[in-house]
Amino acid sequence: MSPQPELPVATPERLARLVEHIRSRLTGRVRDLRLVLRDGGLVLQGHAHTYHAKQLAQHAVMSMTNLPIRANEIEVS
Repeated sequence: MSPQPELPVATPERLARLVEHIRSRLTGRVRDLRLVLRDGGLVLQGHAHTYHAKQLAQHAVMSMTNLPIRANEIEVS
């Protein structure tokens, strides 16, 4: 897998591309994945079956952008 460029500015188009890339990396482990801009950073939202999947999503975002993650609100159930 080749590294993706960092996303320095969070436009809606770039966030959509980021979400699609993360979904492809997670292969269905997180449902309804969303990234929300809040206080100059990102909030992860969605649903996962395991805490491991939640953590994988966070690390995927961290590897793709230098924006801070303000919260990981992915629900595990």
